[in-house]
Amino acid sequence: MTKSNLFFDIKQKNRTFKYLFISMNRIENIKNHQSKLSKRYKQLVEQAYNFRQTDSALSDISEYKSIKLLNKLNRLKYLSREQTEIRN
Repeated sequence: MTKSNLFFDIKQKNRTFKYLFISMNRIENIKNHQSKLSKRYKQLVEQAYNFRQTDSALSDISEYKSIKLLNKLNRLKYLSREQTEIRN
């Protein structure tokens, strides 16, 4: 292997490693964000259930917010699935 080929090979490996590292960080960030949103979603669903008997307007608002969060969670799930497919 010549000196220039060796340099090019090392440079290519560094790029691959850097890409994998960035990709793994993104996946971890997405998963952390997913867990926070999931906790909030569960709280809103429980809150909507509890308000159902006393104040239907507050129940509807909590349910609406939980549906919006569920939509965000589904989009994040899609993104994390996409990132893991790229990594493999």
